[in-house]
Amino acid sequence: MTTTLDPRIEPLYQEIIARNPGEAEFHQASLEVLESLGPVLDKHPEYAERCIIETLCEPERQIMFRVPWVDDSGKVRVNRGFRVEFNSALGPYKGGLRFHPSVYLGIIKFLGFEQIFKNALTGLPIGGGKGGSDFDPKGKSDGEVMRFCQSFMTELYRHLGEHTDVPAGDIGVGGREIGFMFGQYKRITNRWEAGVLTGKGVLWGGSLVRTEATGYGSTFFVDEMLKVRNESFEGKTCVVSGSGNVAIYTIEKIHQLGGKVVACSDSNGYVYHEKGIDLDLVKQLKEVERKRIKEYVKSHKDAVYKESGNIWEIPCQVAMPSATQNELREDDAKMLVKNGCMAIGEGANMPCTPNAVNIFQEAGVAYGLGKAANAGGVATSVLEMMQNSRRGFWTFEYTEGRLHTIMENIHKLCYETSEEYGDPGNYVLGANIAGFKRVADAMLAHGVI
Repeated sequence: MTTTLDPRIEPLYQEIIARNPGEAEFHQASLEVLESLGPVLDKHPEYAERCIIETLCEPERQIMFRVPWVDDSGKVRVNRGFRVEFNSALGPYKGGLRFHPSVYLGIIKFLGFEQIFKNALTGLPIGGGKGGSDFDPKGKSDGEVMRFCQSFMTELYRHLGEHTDVPAGDIGVGGREIGFMFGQYKRITNRWEAGVLTGKGVLWGGSLVRTEATGYGSTFFVDEMLKVRNESFEGKTCVVSGSGNVAIYTIEKIHQLGGKVVACSDSNGYVYHEKGIDLDLVKQLKEVERKRIKEYVKSHKDAVYKESGNIWEIPCQVAMPSATQNELREDDAKMLVKNGCMAIGEGANMPCTPNAVNIFQEAGVAYGLGKAANAGGVATSVLEMMQNSRRGFWTFEYTEGRLHTIMENIHKLCYETSEEYGDPGNYVLGANIAGFKRVADAMLAHGVI
């Protein structure tokens, strides 16, 4: 991969590759941030003098452990668990747990690294971390998922605490999994420590809007990008990849703002419905019945399901990649630009490859990167923590209002920072620099630790 790194930073990137062999996603996430930091060192030489970038790129703690569990047939299975506590300069580690066969240390480190800057952009007092396992919940019974979650938490619990590390959900980890893990944490510690996990059920310490937060937040961010261009979602044709939690509530908020989502997907293919996606049906299929998206066309004969299809071939004005990392590639970006796409909002973490990002930026497409656009989920997790600490509870409207304000502020910070550093509208530059400076200043204040 060719780089455009500042000569002061290039040796650090090569060191990252050498010290973390085979971790391609972590290399990619590191490079994306490092490419933005040359101008910051010009204004703040103290960051280089105190080796802030080098320190920031090394996790404070990496935890890896085995997770034995028993399946329904009585067979012992063994998976691997991870928690990377990356940076606590701004507050306790905060970041989700991902259960997916693709999980390995490099994936968790990339996610944890991204989380540092995402959390910093919210302006809330949280550090960055991430965790998970190569366990696949798909096709498992509730009993199997419970036994796995209990075994996973039996090791992880000793590293957690509301003032230390507060996980949430991610791919493969929803309310069911959070419930099983919280129950095991409570059982082991004999403490009702609601603030130790977020994404909990509303009846036992959860927050309204947490389920919707990432999708709503990314849509709010894109709406702000459109406003800068004197545009809005009203009347826009949109495509949202994925059909999980993030995608579902991205679709919901786009529809509320006057846009029309015509396609969504899962790992097997996509559904195209020219009249607009029937969100109630998608919720029923994915949240209640846990079925594949291909079942959609059984209820809507005018919809089309394309097995192994490329959702980005569908013409749209707004694209929201909300499934997984590196799902939108160079040729996809060229196709979107050719078909008139004007805005991209990343609901997933790093879903666009570097070459795809370059194409969007060269074409003048408004590109909202994940560490800014999808920060709504973690922001609302912190609102959940606030409610837990007060033994209080906020209404849906109040919490959504706070989320909306946070996303407006993130957009404003990124846009103003891009202007300050000479490239207005470059949200990659603005987000990376703004997030980095908040963490770097805290690290300077704490001394060498």
